[in-house]
Amino acid sequence: MVLVKNRYASFALPAEVEEIFAAAPKVTMAGSIGELVELATRDAVDGWHEVAYDVPGYGRVVDAVVCRAKNGIVANYTEAYMRRRDPDCMVIGDERPTDKPTFEQRFGRPFGSVRERAFDWLKTQPLAAYPFYAGLPGKGTPAMVVAPDNAGFFALGLALLQGIIPPDEVPDDFQPQAVIYVVPPFRHTDFDGKQVVVHNRTTTGHELFSFNLYPGPSAKKGIYGVLLNLGEHEQWLTMHCSTVRLVTPYGNKLVISHEGASGGGKSEMLEHVHRRPDGSLLIGRNLQTEDVQTLALPQACELQPVTDDMALCHPSLDKGAGKLTVMDAEDAWFVRCNHLDRYGTDPHLERLCIHPPEPLLFLNVEGHPGTTCLIWEHTEDEPGVPCPNPRVIIPRRIVPRVVEGAVDVDVRSMGVRTPPCSRELPTYGILGLFHVLPPALAWLWRLVAPRGHADPDLVRTAGLTSEGVGSYWPFATGRRVDQANLLLNQIVETPEVRYILVPNQHIGSWRVGFMPQWITREYLARRRGARFHAEQLRPARCPLLGYTSGNIVVEGRTIGTQFFEVDRQPEVGPEAYDAGAAMLRDFFHGELSQFLVPDLLPLGRRIIECCLDGGTAEDYVRALDVPLFELDE
Repeated sequence: MVLVKNRYASFALPAEVEEIFAAAPKVTMAGSIGELVELATRDAVDGWHEVAYDVPGYGRVVDAVVCRAKNGIVANYTEAYMRRRDPDCMVIGDERPTDKPTFEQRFGRPFGSVRERAFDWLKTQPLAAYPFYAGLPGKGTPAMVVAPDNAGFFALGLALLQGIIPPDEVPDDFQPQAVIYVVPPFRHTDFDGKQVVVHNRTTTGHELFSFNLYPGPSAKKGIYGVLLNLGEHEQWLTMHCSTVRLVTPYGNKLVISHEGASGGGKSEMLEHVHRRPDGSLLIGRNLQTEDVQTLALPQACELQPVTDDMALCHPSLDKGAGKLTVMDAEDAWFVRCNHLDRYGTDPHLERLCIHPPEPLLFLNVEGHPGTTCLIWEHTEDEPGVPCPNPRVIIPRRIVPRVVEGAVDVDVRSMGVRTPPCSRELPTYGILGLFHVLPPALAWLWRLVAPRGHADPDLVRTAGLTSEGVGSYWPFATGRRVDQANLLLNQIVETPEVRYILVPNQHIGSWRVGFMPQWITREYLARRRGARFHAEQLRPARCPLLGYTSGNIVVEGRTIGTQFFEVDRQPEVGPEAYDAGAAMLRDFFHGELSQFLVPDLLPLGRRIIECCLDGGTAEDYVRALDVPLFELDE
C-alpha cells in the first residue's frame, strides 16, 4: 500500500476529496485486491477484526466482525437487519428531476448540512481510498472510494465488484466523476439504525454517500445508479440481468439474458441444473398429493456465463443486426447461495468457492479464522433460522468458461417468484413453465417487474409488489418515464430478440424451485431459441401471460399440460386460476397508470392503454410492429 497524504496529486481529485485527504490523519491508497485483503483483517485480535466506531450517544458500536479463512475474507454483521438490502434505502440529496424520495422529503431537512458533517467525520479518520471505473473505460465513468480504513472488507467488496486501478496505472487524464463516501456511524446518529444511501448529483459529478456497510445498496446497486444516471443522459441502458451462452450437446449456441427483480433467478440462470442422486431432474413436487415429476436429461448444455447482474447496452456495441448486444458491467459477481443448504447441491459452485485461485469475500456465511468457509453453512439470524441472503463475491475472471467481451442476445427472459395456487387459496401463482410474450407485453412486464413471493434478498416483502422499470428502478435516480422510454426504444430497435416469461418456486400446486428456467433454457437451446410457428402456440387463459405451447418434449420426454396450463391442474381449476389472473390484472393496472404522463412516448401510451382496456394476446402482437411468429416456408 502507498501512503498518499501530501502525494495524492497523481490524478485530479474533486475539491471535496482533496480537502478531506489534507485533513485526515492518514490516507492509504490501495493498489491491489491483495492489499485490501490484508487491510480487511489488519487489526485482528485472535483472528477476529471488529469493524467498530465510537458513536455519540451509543458508545462503541460493532457493526461487523471479520476474519480471514483459507479461501477468503468472511464478514458478518452483528444485526440481522444489515444482512440484506432495505428496499427503501435510496434517497436523492439534490434538486434535479427525480421520482424518488428526496432527502428533505424523507428526513425533513436539507441534505447539505449532513453532507458537510459527513465530510467533517471523514477528516478525523484514517482512510482508505482507490480509483476505479464505474462500468468500463469509455463505457462508464471514472470513480473513486473514500472510506474509513478499518472497513477494509467493504473496500474489498467494492474493488472485487467494480475493479481497482493501481496508482501507477492511473491514466494521465483520469478525473473521478463519481465518488463513494462511506460514513457508517451516521446510520445510528442520523437514520435510526436504517440503511440509507444518498445520491447527490452535482454539476460536476455524482456523489454517493453510503451510511451503512452492507455493499448491496452502495458498492453494487449504488454504482448501478451511477451508470443508470449516466445512461439516461447519453440514451443507453444498463440492464438488470444475467446472461449466459448455451452450447448444446449438438453444438448449437443460444444466448439468453434473464431479467427480473431480486430473487427472480438471475444468479440461478448461470448455475448448472440441480440433479437428484440418481441424476434425474426433479421437475416438481405436488404440495397436496406429494406426487413428483422427474425428467431424465443425460447431458445438459455447456454454460458459458457472460453477465451476472448488470449488463452494459452501450451504443458502441451495436452491430446493426437487430440483436441486443451486451457485455458485463462488473468485475465480479455477487452470488446468493441461500439455496445451498448442504454439500453436493451445486458441486461446480461449491468447488469454486472451496478452492478458489484467489481470495473471495463471504457475507452472512459462517466462518472462522484459518478454516475453510463453506457456503452452505449460513449465519443464523436467530437460533435455528438461517439468514436468507448469504452471499459470496466471485471475480468473474476465475469463473470457468466465462465469456469476455460482448455477445448478441437471442432471448430475453423475465423471472417471477410465484406462490402456490390452489382452489382453497387462489394466488397469482398461475404462470406455466414458460410463456412466449409479444414484445409489447414484454415491455409491460419490465415496467412492473414484480418482486413476487418470499424474496430472500430484501428486508421485507408483502405479496405482489413492484420493483419497477426493467427491475432496476430501485437503483435509478431520475424519472420513471425516461427509463420506460429507453426500454421501449431498446425493444423496438432490436426486433430479432424473442421474449419469454418464466416462474420460479411454484407452478400452481407444484413446488418447482428454479427448475422451470433450467428446463426452459435446455429446451430453447436445443430448438435454437423461442421462435415458434403460429400453430405451435395458443393464447394463455390470462392475456397478461401471452402465449403457451401447452406441452414440450425434452430429450424424448413430454412435459405435459399441467405444467403449462395451470387452470387444468385438478388442485387449481378455472375459478382459482381466474382469481389469480384478476390479481395480476389489478397489479398491472395499478402500476401502469403512473406511466401515463405527458413525456411518455405515444407508442408506450397505446400499449399501456391496451392493457388497461383488457387487451388480448393478439392485441399486444398488433401493438408493436415486431414479428412474434415464424413465417411458414
